[in-house]
Amino acid sequence: MTSQAALGDFLYSRRARMRPEAVGLPSGPRRRTPGLRREEVAERAGISTDWYVRLEQGRMVSPSSSTIDALAHALRLDAQEHAHLRQLAGHAPAKTFVRETVPQTIRKIVAGLPHPAYVTGQRWDLLAWNDATIELFCDFNALPKVERNILVFVFADPRARALFGDGWPTVARAMLAQFRAVHDLWAGDPAFAELVERLHESSSEFGVWWPDHDIRAPLSGRKTLHHPTNGLMRFDHASFQANDNPALKLVIYTPA
Repeated sequence: MTSQAALGDFLYSRRARMRPEAVGLPSGPRRRTPGLRREEVAERAGISTDWYVRLEQGRMVSPSSSTIDALAHALRLDAQEHAHLRQLAGHAPAKTFVRETVPQTIRKIVAGLPHPAYVTGQRWDLLAWNDATIELFCDFNALPKVERNILVFVFADPRARALFGDGWPTVARAMLAQFRAVHDLWAGDPAFAELVERLHESSSEFGVWWPDHDIRAPLSGRKTLHHPTNGLMRFDHASFQANDNPALKLVIYTPA
């Protein structure tokens, strides 16, 4: 998938989820697919159907800022989705992804924290962690480097499902929505394509949720974990960007 294709896929997903009656259109039996028709979205946005079709098919076109705003209004996007659409429309092809490096100072800080803390990159690769993280989740030191990825752990490792218990679907979908917002900006990059393929192969839920194209910004919150040794545990968690490299994200869990 290229960045243009990611834009088209996002538009299609949002068009398909809209209910015609919610925008004053009839929802009769002649509608063979869910959501609005392409020409209905184009009319609501004040653009030609041919132009909208080109956008949704991922052709090499460059919509203006006003067109993007009109589409966001026509598709009733929320603020996060509107911002994501703007990024997709204005995103130039990225350089080939290179796994990030964590500065030694940040590594020392993470290692010295008393509660679980780890650092991930844009692809959600696990780049640094402390002993408390190993005790809570698993011994990431024992995993091959390609397996040290939070999404792979959550979707492919049975230990993660047991750890999050009944809350696993909520946690997994939230992580997937956060990852999707970054993935689309790297659409077509081999490293991201490889990760998505791995997740497809490892999790049936991933294959069901991925086409929904949900996006979400990182939020702090509370998680309930079922630790195999310590039993029921509750943590407040939050994430922070590193000034050294905004691609690096520090995640900290503190007992609730």
